[in-house]
Amino acid sequence: MSDRDVLMLVDENGHVVEWHRPAEELFGRSPEEVRDRPVAALLRELASGDDGRHGPSAPWPALRIRPLLRDTSVVWEVRTAGDVATEMDRAVLKAAFTQFPVGLHVLDDQLRVVRVNTATRAMRQAPVDRLIGQHFFDVYGVEDPDAEEAIAREVLDTGVPVINRLVRGTVTLGARPLGIFSVTTMRMHNDRGDVLGLVVSAVDVTERERARLRLNILGAVRERVGRRLDVIDVCEEFVDAVVPAFSKIAVVEVVDEVIRGENPPLAPVDPEVPLRRVAFRGRMSAHPVGDIRHLPFGTPFTRALSDLEPRLVPIEEDSPWLAADPARAEAIRVSEAHSLLVVPLALRGEVFGVVSFYRQEQEEPFDEEDIALARDACAHTTLCIDNARRYARERAIAATVQRRSLPQQPADLTTVEISHLHLSGPEGGGAWFDAIRLSGARTALIVGEVAGWGMAAATAMGQLRTAVYSLAALDLGPDELLARLSDTAVRLAAERAALPAGDPLHRVPLTAGCSIAVYDPVDLTCTVARAGLPEPVVVHPDGACDTMSVPEGPVLAGPGDAPFATTTVALAEGSTLLMGTSALADEALAPGGHLRALLERGAGQSVRDVCDALAYALGEEDPWDERLMLLARTRSLPADRVLTRELPAGPEAAPLARAATRRRLEHWGVEGDIACTAELVVSELVGNAVRYGTPPLSMRLIFDRVLTCEVSDAATSAPHVRHARTADETGRGLFIIASLAPNWGTRYRAQGKTVWAELPAEAPREE
Repeated sequence: MSDRDVLMLVDENGHVVEWHRPAEELFGRSPEEVRDRPVAALLRELASGDDGRHGPSAPWPALRIRPLLRDTSVVWEVRTAGDVATEMDRAVLKAAFTQFPVGLHVLDDQLRVVRVNTATRAMRQAPVDRLIGQHFFDVYGVEDPDAEEAIAREVLDTGVPVINRLVRGTVTLGARPLGIFSVTTMRMHNDRGDVLGLVVSAVDVTERERARLRLNILGAVRERVGRRLDVIDVCEEFVDAVVPAFSKIAVVEVVDEVIRGENPPLAPVDPEVPLRRVAFRGRMSAHPVGDIRHLPFGTPFTRALSDLEPRLVPIEEDSPWLAADPARAEAIRVSEAHSLLVVPLALRGEVFGVVSFYRQEQEEPFDEEDIALARDACAHTTLCIDNARRYARERAIAATVQRRSLPQQPADLTTVEISHLHLSGPEGGGAWFDAIRLSGARTALIVGEVAGWGMAAATAMGQLRTAVYSLAALDLGPDELLARLSDTAVRLAAERAALPAGDPLHRVPLTAGCSIAVYDPVDLTCTVARAGLPEPVVVHPDGACDTMSVPEGPVLAGPGDAPFATTTVALAEGSTLLMGTSALADEALAPGGHLRALLERGAGQSVRDVCDALAYALGEEDPWDERLMLLARTRSLPADRVLTRELPAGPEAAPLARAATRRRLEHWGVEGDIACTAELVVSELVGNAVRYGTPPLSMRLIFDRVLTCEVSDAATSAPHVRHARTADETGRGLFIIASLAPNWGTRYRAQGKTVWAELPAEAPREE
């Protein structure tokens, strides 16, 4: 009670001893006018207005009088009865506790029930008389009574109300199922601040919260499932989204063929179709994740896969279907599961798998609304699995195309030792490499990369690789080869752009990068040109690393049309040339790359060991990027395997060339038909150069995997085969060469050309 309600104090004789401000305002009298006057006479005077002044303008309020002990005497305190319930207050309280459909509970400061609302449906039949005086949490079945009691006592201590807290429980201790109540707890206290207890209101929001929970579960499934395009990952996302919100145990089993990207079977599913357990959340799994097995016949799982309808199955100890799967029966027993919901994963009549939900212990059994929710969630998951399956199939096809487009057998080269590092991305890509034998014992080393991934990149890579092989046969320099390869890429890009707008390739632009290096083991030089890819790196025999300064040309089929430039450097025997795609630029090819030290240490190791070391160092960093690197360790051609002769420009050149060829072939141990054919080929090459070429003339024999005969002159005219008539005395030289040599051609130099022919004679390998 507040002192603001005190009007006056009256002594034992009925005289006013104190006149407070509220009385002065109410009656219009000052303390000097009323002090020591009899209170009875004063009140009559105020009521009749005999003194000529009006009494209170409003009706007198209800008064409360109580005795107070002052020293040894008693005084009477008169105050307004503002804290006394009026008739209206009592009516409101009565209506609230007998008609209001919200649970109201009044508790004292010991949390004992003082008053209960009997208007709610749950309390109409409750024995209210037995509730009064009982501890609140001894009467009602709250899921976690200790936590709720702690919250109630905190409200008692702090006075801070707890509003709309969701609590699971029942109005009867031990009853099932548990409902969900929105509980508000407030502290009561009087005007003096004395804590009287708590008022607890409870609204049954079970249906509302269950509907919200279902919507949240379905929303979580739609938001979280399908982020990754992998069947197993999709199933993992699904069980993470539904456990424990929907059930505490969930098992996903998928047809094994679906995981490999193959078409799912049609319903009803043959009992011999194996399913793989791909995802599990719960206490104990009957079979390990990854296990592939046939589902036992005569169980809810096979029935669901037969007619594609969900099965809601109460689990009992004597359920006959448990005997068909003892391992699952044991897991159910250990997990204390009491309710099973089986939902097929099906789409358009095709079966992808089956999902099993189990509820255990305190969870409520599944009902019809749970079936509808599970059906919707599994339908979305099935769509995601189908997308992942199609993607896996396309990825497998793209990877197969790319793998088949790459060299199937390592090139058997005598002048370079090669090895490659290829870390493909999960979606496949367009990176490739090649090592192509050229005339004169030279080798073309090629690394390329088509932008993009999947089938589009893999098929474009195959087209460009084929074009490189065809162009390499023309004996072009690296810059000319890149220029013609770029023309080919431009035509391929134009074909894509001309496709119908609905074709997927129409929306995929075609660009590519490529680096080409030609190594000459006779001159120990390497000529390099590049288009869009990083600069190559040379690791010298002593371990020093240098980046080759090669001008960067425009990407193939790109917007630029600048010419391609070449750089020629001398390479000592035992040097290692590294060429890679853009993804390896920073790690290994850049001067500050963290793998440079590894490359320097690998100077004395085999290139295969260096590749392995690079793979170990790279690990799984950024596994989405495809990375490819080609390593080539150079070797020189022994000097005694090469014969070079300057020739005169007259008719005597042919006999001199034949004699020099004969002597060198005898030295090399080449005899018989090959020796005779080689003399004839050299004679015809020299005769053609004398007749149509320009001095100076020279001849070179190279004995490696084949016997190469070369004749060079200063003319730039292109030789061509003629079909001489019977009466013609000339014009048969190149025809004879083409008939005798499996390969022949022309290679142009800065000053003149070289006409060459290869004969099948292999030099013995050096041990």
